[in-house]
Amino acid sequence: MKKRTMIAFGLSLTMALSLCGTVAFAEEETEAESEAAAELVITEDVQEIIDRGVLRVGVKNAVVGFGYEDTLTGEYSGMEIDIANLIAEELGVETEFTTVTAATRTELLDSGDIDCVIATFTITDERKESWDFSTPYYTDYVTVLVEDSSEITTLEGLVDKTVGVSSGSTSARSLVEAMIDAELISGDDYDSETFDPALWTEGVSFQQYDDYPTISTALSAGEVDAFCVDKSILAIYKTEGRSYIDAEFAPQEYGVATTKDSGFSAYVDTLITEWLEDGTIDGFIETYELQ
Repeated sequence: MKKRTMIAFGLSLTMALSLCGTVAFAEEETEAESEAAAELVITEDVQEIIDRGVLRVGVKNAVVGFGYEDTLTGEYSGMEIDIANLIAEELGVETEFTTVTAATRTELLDSGDIDCVIATFTITDERKESWDFSTPYYTDYVTVLVEDSSEITTLEGLVDKTVGVSSGSTSARSLVEAMIDAELISGDDYDSETFDPALWTEGVSFQQYDDYPTISTALSAGEVDAFCVDKSILAIYKTEGRSYIDAEFAPQEYGVATTKDSGFSAYVDTLITEWLEDGTIDGFIETYELQ
């Protein structure tokens, strides 16, 4: 304070007060920036990624707007690709993408082949027991795609039908819960903790596939009557002669999945939270028309 008084000497009281206010604001701003920077802690596992020079990310390759690979150029694009690249940029490393499915994403994460999964991965309490998830960066809903020729337009039309779902996804469970809520099936034998799509036959049955293109082919071939998954994923398969049924259910919050209790988990969550607050994520949603 003595130094500031000497600087302000000879100035009017108004100017002195203004100067003090400016200095105080600058000090507060510097402290805030320091606190924000301090939150990005470089733990041992984060340093390993930096030393390696590559962030290995599991992504989807057939979900337009989220993770899509151009078959001609091999280039990836989408909101989740941009998020991955931003994380890599923050770390000062390159990005290496590995295509994952609902069945392989956690296996690759557990084995250490990838550092994180950014692949329309829905956050659930059950999954949080095994992996860490960032603050959600997007919320989607589950729906069902059918061939127009099936004349199925509602949940009721799915009663006693076979629905194609992806192995390892929560789509089948979400559909059963929606049908129970709509009182289309009783749900007397339903238990969310022990539910298995392969064994469920009450009012609707399921056929599981390893990837989405295979489910789409099965729908065209009549092997299944419907295709159920997040609407954002279904969008690319909604071609001429196909429609969504009149129902959206089970909000799906997507987060970045990382190894349980890892330092990298906290690092990623800090970045996602920051990008949600400063509008970066909203910018991606607008760019890829995901509203």
